[in-house]
Amino acid sequence: MNNKATVAMSTDFLTAFAALPRQKQGKVTEFVNKFRNNPMHPGINFEKIVEGIDKNICSVRIDQEYRGIVVREPESNVYILLWVDHHDEAYDWAKRKKCSINKTTGSVQIFDVQEVVEEQKKIDVPSLFENVSDEVFAKIGLPEEQLPMVKSIKTLEGLHSLKTAIPEEAFEGLEWLGNGFTPDEVLSTLYPETDHVTVDDNDFAAALQTDASKKSFVIVEGEEELQAIMQEPLEKWRIFLHPTQRKVVGKNFSGPARVLGGAGTGKTVVAMHRAKMLAQELEAGKKILFTTYTKNLAEDIKDNLRKICTADEMKRIDVINLDAWVANFLRRQGYEYQIVYGDEIDKAWKDAIAVAGGDLSFVEGFYKDEWLKVVQAQEVYDKISYCKAPRLGRGVRLDRKVRMQLWDVFDEYQNIMNERQQRDVETAMYECRKILESKNLRGQYDSIVVDEGQDLSPSAYRLLRALAGDAHENDIFIVGDSHQRIYRNKAILSKCGIFVRGRSSYLRINYRTTEEIRKFAFALLNGVSFDDLDEDYDNDKGCQSLTHGEKPEIKEFATPEEEMKFIVSRIRDLEASGVEQKNICIVARTHRLLDNYIAGLQREGIKSFEIKANKTDDRSYEGVRIATMHRVKGLEFDHVFAVAVNRNVLPFGSKNDFEDDLSLEEFRTGEKCLLYVALTRARKSAYVSCYGGLSELIK
Repeated sequence: MNNKATVAMSTDFLTAFAALPRQKQGKVTEFVNKFRNNPMHPGINFEKIVEGIDKNICSVRIDQEYRGIVVREPESNVYILLWVDHHDEAYDWAKRKKCSINKTTGSVQIFDVQEVVEEQKKIDVPSLFENVSDEVFAKIGLPEEQLPMVKSIKTLEGLHSLKTAIPEEAFEGLEWLGNGFTPDEVLSTLYPETDHVTVDDNDFAAALQTDASKKSFVIVEGEEELQAIMQEPLEKWRIFLHPTQRKVVGKNFSGPARVLGGAGTGKTVVAMHRAKMLAQELEAGKKILFTTYTKNLAEDIKDNLRKICTADEMKRIDVINLDAWVANFLRRQGYEYQIVYGDEIDKAWKDAIAVAGGDLSFVEGFYKDEWLKVVQAQEVYDKISYCKAPRLGRGVRLDRKVRMQLWDVFDEYQNIMNERQQRDVETAMYECRKILESKNLRGQYDSIVVDEGQDLSPSAYRLLRALAGDAHENDIFIVGDSHQRIYRNKAILSKCGIFVRGRSSYLRINYRTTEEIRKFAFALLNGVSFDDLDEDYDNDKGCQSLTHGEKPEIKEFATPEEEMKFIVSRIRDLEASGVEQKNICIVARTHRLLDNYIAGLQREGIKSFEIKANKTDDRSYEGVRIATMHRVKGLEFDHVFAVAVNRNVLPFGSKNDFEDDLSLEEFRTGEKCLLYVALTRARKSAYVSCYGGLSELIK
C-alpha cells in the first residue's frame, strides 16, 4: 500500500464546481485544499451513498446544504473528487455511479450502471450498433457493465441522451461508430498505437498516470496549482488533453512537424502545451519563438501561455507575431524604413501605375497579386528572373513584352517605397532573412512554434527556416488549417525549405462547436479544394464534434432596424436563461458596420465591449462582445451572431476589382472561409442574419 495519499480531481467535479453559487465555491475551495493536505483528516466526514452501487464512492460534507462526491480506493490510497452539488442532487448523481480501471485502456473510468433504456425498447428499428462486435466495444474502452445498455440504443438521439452516463473515451468511439465510421477508422483515429500500458487490478495510482486518464483526471499536487485550477474551472484546456493531443505535444520529432485540424480541434492548445514542454527541456541560454500572423492573436496566446507556464518557462519563450519580430530586428540593425500596410501600400501602387503603367489596363489588384504571388513568392526581384518565372495558378496569360512592361511598374513601386522609406512586410521579411544569412545570424531560436500556419507567406516560412537554423530535432512545429485561410497568403512548406513529410498529425475531434454548427459552417466550403500547407490536399474528412444542439438559425429581414430588434430579443432571451453578456458575440464583416450595432445595443440599454485589433478580450469587462470577422479569429463564445450577412456586404467587393475569374474565385473562397471562421467561434448556438437580401455565399 502506498503510504502517501494520491488526491485527484475529475473534469466533472470542475464542471459541477463552476455551476455553484459564488459563496459556495469559496467553501468548496477551502474544503478541497484541506482534503488535498490530508484526505483522512478527522474533520472530513465520509458518508455512504444510500442505495449506492459502488461501496468506494461516498459523500463528504461541504456545509449543511452541499456535499462532495468522492471515490476512495484504500488499496492504492487514492482519493478522487468526482462531483459537488446540493445534498439531494449530489446523492442522485452518485448512486448509480461506479469507479473502476478499464482492463483494455488502463484508464480510470466513472460511469453509470443502469438497465436498458425503456424509451429505446419502444423504437422498432435495429440497434444503432448492431454490427459492432464486443471486441470493438472493449477496444474503445466501454465497460462490460454497460454492454447491454449500449446494445439497446436505437438512434443517435438515444446515444446523446446517455452521454453523461458513459465514460468519455468510450462515448467518443460510440459517437463516431454511430455516425457511420468503420471500426478500423475509429480505432486508428481515436486510439492510435501507443506504448502498451499495463495496470494492475485496483492500482488506481498507476492508472491515473495513463494518457487516457489524464484526459479526465488531474492529480492535485500543490496549493498554488490547486488555486489556479479552482479560479478558472472551465478553462479545462490548461489541464486536460486528449491522448491524441498529448501524443503530439510530447513527441520528439527529428525535424519540422505539422499538425492539421479543423476549427475547434484544439490546435492552438496543442501548440501552447508544446511550447511549455519545449521550454521545460530547453538548455540554458537558448530560446523558443512562438509566432503567428497577427498581433492580436499573439497577445491572446501570450495571455493564455501565462496560465500554464511558470515565470521561468515564460522567460524562455518569445511570443510575438512575425511582422513585429521583423520590425524589431531591422530596427536593431539600423534600418530606418517603416513597414506599412493597407492604405499606404495602395497609395504607392496607385502612384507606380500612374507613372509606369503606360498602356497596360489591368485593375490595381492584379499588380498587387502578381507582385505577391509571383515576384515575392519566388523571390524573382529583377526583370530577367521575373520574365522567366512560372506563373502557375494565375488566371491571365502574359507574354514577354507585357511582363517587361509590368516590371516597369514593379520597379517604380520599389523606387517609391525607397523614397518614402517604407516597405511592405514581404519585402521586409526577405531583407531580414538576407541580413541573417550575410551576418551569420541564422539559428536565433532552438525551436519555433507557429500558430495559424495557413496564414503565413513563403517569405515568412523562409525567414522562419533561417531563424531556426539548419534542420534539427524539434526545430519547427506548425499548426494550421487551410479552411481558415482568411488572408491572401499561401505557402508550400517544402518549397520554403521546411520538410514535414513523415512528421504530420491530424486532430479530428472538435471540442468547441456542436456538430450541428460544425456541419452548417463546413457546408459553406462545399466544392472548394483545400491544401495541407504543403503539396497535398486536406478534405477535413473524419472530423466530428461530440456535443450537440440546435442548428444555426438564418434570419432575413427587410431593414437593419428589424434585424436589430431580433438580435436584442435573442440577447434578452439568453440573459434570462442565465447567459452572461460576455459570452455572447456579434460579428460583422467591417469596422463601419460594427458602429451601427454598438449604437443599436446602447439604445436598448445593453452594454457592449468592442474587441479591437490592438487589444485582447478582457474578460473582466461586462458587455456583449462586438468584433469584425477577422478579429474574432482565435476566440470563442457560447453564442455568436453573424450579422449583416447581406448580398452587398459578403463577399465584400465587386467583380470589377478582379482581372479574371480565377482571382475572383480565390477572393470568394477567402470570404467563405471568413464566414466559416466566424461561425465556428460558437460553442452552443449560432445565428446568421441579414437585411435587404441574404449573401450568395449562404445559398
